[in-house]
Amino acid sequence: MKRTLLSIVAMAAMTATALAADVKPAIIYDLGGKFDKSFNESAYNGAEKFKADTGIAYRDFEIQNDAQREQALRRFARDGNNPIVMAGFSWAAALEKVAPEYPDTNFAIIDMVVDQPNVRSVVYKEQEGSYLVGVMAALASDSDTVSFIGGMDIPLIRKFACGYVGGVKATNPDATVLEAMTGTTPDAWNDPVKGGEIAKSQIAQGSDVVYAAAGGTGIGVLQAAASEGKLGIGVDSNQNGLQPGSVLTSMLKRVDVAVYNAFNDAKEGDFSHGFNVLGLAENGVDYAMDENNAGLVSDDMRAAVEKAKADIIAGNIVVHDYMSDETCPY
Repeated sequence: MKRTLLSIVAMAAMTATALAADVKPAIIYDLGGKFDKSFNESAYNGAEKFKADTGIAYRDFEIQNDAQREQALRRFARDGNNPIVMAGFSWAAALEKVAPEYPDTNFAIIDMVVDQPNVRSVVYKEQEGSYLVGVMAALASDSDTVSFIGGMDIPLIRKFACGYVGGVKATNPDATVLEAMTGTTPDAWNDPVKGGEIAKSQIAQGSDVVYAAAGGTGIGVLQAAASEGKLGIGVDSNQNGLQPGSVLTSMLKRVDVAVYNAFNDAKEGDFSHGFNVLGLAENGVDYAMDENNAGLVSDDMRAAVEKAKADIIAGNIVVHDYMSDETCPY
């Protein structure tokens, strides 16, 4: 009996090891690199957490230009990597071509929908998290003027902006919200100098809280706000520590959750395909609190944001989704 039990345990361990050995996860970052302190770095953090939790290594790659997208996807698929996660909507065209060539490979793309049977498309309710930081911005503002700086001018980033305006206006209907985009090409994600210039221009117009949804460009926005004695709001990753005491909060877009789930689901043999939407209720978006911004957020401010969060999850507040209707009603 004892020998039988030992044999069962050994077989289970061997099976688990075999399953783990079959998983060869990979992640490919978007332009800006994995240490952009924002979107890509959040994806990297999810992969690192998976490695720490499971002991399973992963491959990754940082593209330098758009021409490398198909080549990188095919190389990883050909090498047997599975699943392969892509961080960013710009991967859609390459994935549309490559996914059918490798039907037995599981792919996951973040921020875009690719309708292929072996693809998981992960999108977020960025408008919900942006609404929360808008509530906080309105309460923190002394001038009744706040602002938004986006990266590349695309509907996805307008989605952040509209949610932010909604939160500001719901809290202070008389507030002014200034808006600007950094550019119309992918370079807009990695131009901190221009981001800083735009932030200073908005501050000169009266803004005392500046929210950046601009990838690496946002680093310049937060620096400019701090140097002018104003408040910044970070995005994607927790950026509160980049300018401690000057970043009011960060709108967390849990790209790390999407990456971790994709890797782990593959490990467990439970990788699903199709449409995957992550909002406040799914812990896909949120706002950041830590020692770096604790002194900036009063109990009343925190309570107001928490109430808005609960109301959104309960369905009492429905934040407009710019992607479904490209207008902003606020």
